[in-house]
Amino acid sequence: MTLGRPKRTQFWGADLDDDHLVREVILGQKTATVCPADDYSKPSGDHDDGDMQVGDVVEVYDLRGILRCRIRVTEVYPVCFGDIPERLWWAECCKSAEHFQEVHRRCWPDCALDDNFELIATHFELVRPA
Repeated sequence: MTLGRPKRTQFWGADLDDDHLVREVILGQKTATVCPADDYSKPSGDHDDGDMQVGDVVEVYDLRGILRCRIRVTEVYPVCFGDIPERLWWAECCKSAEHFQEVHRRCWPDCALDDNFELIATHFELVRPA
């Protein structure tokens, strides 16, 4: 994080115009996200700092670099890909653990997503739209 500004994150879509995840956050539907555990502390994109911690207020950007909203991190914990709890898949706007797995296999085709693959789950609440 750069001193003097809040942490930042981006929610990835299929392309620059796909902002459905950010819209779900703004509507209060999406209240969690995950990333591979090995990547949790690493930035992912031009407007992402990585390493969100409980209590952080984080600016959320779309893929065009436009600030869309602010969220507050409420919980961070590890989870295995083969054991996704209902509260996580629900907060990720998925219909089931299997649907969650299917969606993330498509998002991360280069990851070996077996049952033991470790993710970091981050729950959050909307602070305000931008």
